[in-house]
Amino acid sequence: MRVLLVEDEIRLAENVAHALRDGPGFAVDHAEDGQTGLDLAENLCYDLIILDLMLPKLDGLTVLRRLRERRDSTAVLILTARSERSSIIQLLNSGADDYLSKPFDLGEVIARAKALIRRGKGMASPALRLGDLELHTGDQSVFRAGMPIVLSPMEYRILEYLMHRPRAIVSKRELLEHMYDFNWVHHSNVIEAHVSNLRRKLGEGTNPPTIENLRNRGYRLVMEYTTFKEAEDESA
Repeated sequence: MRVLLVEDEIRLAENVAHALRDGPGFAVDHAEDGQTGLDLAENLCYDLIILDLMLPKLDGLTVLRRLRERRDSTAVLILTARSERSSIIQLLNSGADDYLSKPFDLGEVIARAKALIRRGKGMASPALRLGDLELHTGDQSVFRAGMPIVLSPMEYRILEYLMHRPRAIVSKRELLEHMYDFNWVHHSNVIEAHVSNLRRKLGEGTNPPTIENLRNRGYRLVMEYTTFKEAEDESA
């Protein structure tokens, strides 16, 4: 997943970006002012925008309103030093999905970021199931038919992204855009190598294959998707 962090306090931004990269393994782009943040968001490659309110060039509330005016539905988490009820109501009515008052705990930032990304993709549960494949976003563990599978951080991130988009064809370009930030030199063969390793670890020779490789189009998970809750309902 990829996050845009718009924050002018450099030390705070470095701490938040570091926590998001080292914890859930998100790719993070940082903008130091509102106008740069708004311009970067035009790429529509972000799964979450974390937005400070007091920003140079363009304040956070204006950035938020312009995002919603151009029908950008990316989830937005507001960082604010203001805790007045009227201010919070104004933020939520302007299109914010959640907010955190400063000072905040980095663990809470990570938890809220993961929840917003999950809900933005239509997933309420932190545990995903696709056939006999299970992925737990809390501890980043993966099981197939009840057996644990050890993945590298990038293999896990690719699998999580694909499981959020069951049956959809996901291009290499889309994976690159959501797995890496702007500091990465993009090479599509990097994705090919990770997907190849991922497919091997998930089990070769399965019928149908867990990850289809659609020539010149991308990749697709092909097993029937259910959340844990749906699976429990079916077995009840």
